[in-house]
Amino acid sequence: MPSATLRNHLLDRLSADDRKAILAASTPFEFELGHVFSEAGDAVAHVHFVLSGIVSAVAGMEDGRTVETFMIGREGVTTPAAIHVPVRTYSRLVGQSTGETRRIDVGRLRAICDERPGLRTMIALYSSGLQGELEQSGACNALHRSDQRFAKWLLRCHDRLDGDTLHLTQEYLASLLGSQRTTVNEAAQGLQKAGAISYSRGKVTILDRAALERAACECYTAGLRDTLEIPKQL
Repeated sequence: MPSATLRNHLLDRLSADDRKAILAASTPFEFELGHVFSEAGDAVAHVHFVLSGIVSAVAGMEDGRTVETFMIGREGVTTPAAIHVPVRTYSRLVGQSTGETRRIDVGRLRAICDERPGLRTMIALYSSGLQGELEQSGACNALHRSDQRFAKWLLRCHDRLDGDTLHLTQEYLASLLGSQRTTVNEAAQGLQKAGAISYSRGKVTILDRAALERAACECYTAGLRDTLEIPKQL
């Protein structure tokens, strides 16, 4: 069932009139784990303000390997660049969990942004934060260990999901992190041994958030600042 309350941080920080305009022009949309919002190269027809769950941008290689480039949760919106000009997606956008969004036709959103500069500014600010996270991730992937990146990724999921349990298989985790199954398993076992998580049969439960933060690289807090925290500064 659709959410009874609005939970998107970006929308929550709009003026009452701007938020009302978006809600009037958008419709509730529910998605399941694995739902494909768009494939790489698709023209953007709709934009989704995420209310719950996670949408992942997944880049694919010619040899079939995939890696998650960024995730969007209740802090943001899919394909924010579409508010300016018609664009195509660079990566596959796929549901990493079940969730809900407010879906709006991209042409309608552009028209509303033209009428409401505050809305355009807010989405542009989110887009800037997302760009900062992408730049930080480039350095992270090159310089930090797999176990640190795995802890960072779990924290980012935990920030965006209700509850402490994630349902993810080793194969899915490996494909999103761009690692071998054995690498993910070793990282998960290490975090389990440290008491940060429990892990079995595709289920990861966060047991000790502080321990998980200690295991993650510095890029977790940088990414948090860039995307989740920026709207609070307005």
